[in-house]
Amino acid sequence: MAKIADLRSQTADQLSDELLKLKKEQFNLRFQAATGQMEKTHRVGEVRKDIARISTLLREKRVNA
Repeated sequence: MAKIADLRSQTADQLSDELLKLKKEQFNLRFQAATGQMEKTHRVGEVRKDIARISTLLREKRVNA
């Protein structure tokens, strides 16, 4: 789980890269769930919340820029 203070110190490009990585992980987790291969079920919620955090920070940076 990403800490908000760590995320705030990153640039918009770094946050976008992190967001892309998390969305790929979310896709893979959904695929694992559909095929019954998921081991870390708690990770789905963590990834979803991290995506929301990063999206919010990117929006804040766009509005304040």
